[in-house]
Amino acid sequence: MRIFFFSLVMCGVLAACSNAQVLENPLQKVLSSENPNIKRVMDSVDQYEVQIRYTQLDRIKDSILFTDYDFQVDGKNYFYPASTVKFPIAVLALEKLNEIDTLHRDTRFYVEGDSVETTFAKAISEIFAVSDNHANNRLVEFLGQDAINDRLRSKGIGPVRISHRLGYHSDDVTTKPLVIYLNDSTTATLEGSINTAPRPLELNKIRKGTGFYEEDSLLEGPFDFSLKNHYPIDAQHGVLKRVIFPEKFSEKEKFRLTESQREYLLSTMHTLPKAVGYDPVEYYDGYCKFFLYGDTKENIPDHIKIYNKVGFAYGTLTDCAYIVDTKNDVEFMLSATILVNKDGIFNDNQYEYDGIGIPFLAELGRQLYDYELKRNK
Repeated sequence: MRIFFFSLVMCGVLAACSNAQVLENPLQKVLSSENPNIKRVMDSVDQYEVQIRYTQLDRIKDSILFTDYDFQVDGKNYFYPASTVKFPIAVLALEKLNEIDTLHRDTRFYVEGDSVETTFAKAISEIFAVSDNHANNRLVEFLGQDAINDRLRSKGIGPVRISHRLGYHSDDVTTKPLVIYLNDSTTATLEGSINTAPRPLELNKIRKGTGFYEEDSLLEGPFDFSLKNHYPIDAQHGVLKRVIFPEKFSEKEKFRLTESQREYLLSTMHTLPKAVGYDPVEYYDGYCKFFLYGDTKENIPDHIKIYNKVGFAYGTLTDCAYIVDTKNDVEFMLSATILVNKDGIFNDNQYEYDGIGIPFLAELGRQLYDYELKRNK
């Protein structure tokens, strides 16, 4: 038995109109598909903790209209956002560069105690091309957790709580200084910051599963995510809308990016790993593009661009994307998350990413793309 929970804002009260036509809900139609990649998830939907937001885009003269369709989107139901948090961190790093006269995205720097020298541009490229954790963490040192949270909150994006770096566990709330190259021979130091220690999140489904590994020991009981990052679907979609369509937001709500910065950001978001020097066998086109192409090694056609950021960890897969087909005049936005952890054990690396999660997200993207191909605009 499949149970669906959808929310859709419609103009007018249909029940009051005796001859009203029932508006089609495309997301409901797609999720009712008999395709096995979708059906096996929807037949046990509670197990997979699916949340989806699909946005239709209609261009009317010089304006654009958003129509959002939701499936089980609820900011009070926790999912682990994994690397999706790198998207707002990259955007805010560009914004902060505008506030420091001596810095720009090609400025070279290294984190004190780190042997790797990089640039802000390179870090951002690595974040989107292959979801590099080290690149993200260097930008966290540059921004500080409190500043990340405060900046997002001031733009009306929330609830969001970035509390930790990615790829390793650390309770350290102090960010490290950055050593900046002002020129080839002169450096300056940007001091670190002391950030607020995270308080436990009080959300539904914040404790998951029946056991977890800590080092080599299996411990009984649910895994506690209450001190982890929190970046729900509504916030993810809000960041994406502000980057793709800044003209739809007030000055207070926008990210303060120059047009050059925004163009660079958009370019890095859709650029495929092979275009920036990564091995195309290991980092195939769909490696960080779950929707449409995540379950295939096929090349993505040049006329299709996917501006997105994925995340995958602890059995949770998430993608937040703006998808454009310039050849066929298709564009839409899609954010979705799914938990695939059949045995209920966390940190055992036994997750059904390839068997269930990525095929579901890929097919979801394909079916909505097909719907958009045929939709009257």
